[in-house]
Amino acid sequence: MADGILARLNEASAAEEFFTLLGVDYDPKVVNVARLHILRRMGQYLAGEDFAGVADVTVAERCKIVLERAYADFVASSPIDQRVFKVLKDAVAPQPKQAPTFVQIGSLK
Repeated sequence: MADGILARLNEASAAEEFFTLLGVDYDPKVVNVARLHILRRMGQYLAGEDFAGVADVTVAERCKIVLERAYADFVASSPIDQRVFKVLKDAVAPQPKQAPTFVQIGSLK
């Protein structure tokens, strides 16, 4: 299995390599804007998969479907809309309410 699809994906260093290895068509403009977001979303979708004992051709087909799904998320909307990274999620998270600050009138000069 050293030359299986998972090993080859693990060695990939660019988003374009994932698309090429899995035979997924893509628009370079979309990938240039959302490459890390697409791969992160793909990882989120694959997190629940168990490929132990599964034929490599089946693993490759499942990975292809998941990459197509992740890519489609970012064709339909932007990385800001999808918010796959914590920093983007935190940017819109409701802030905890703080008690109002009181200044005693006698302390003002």
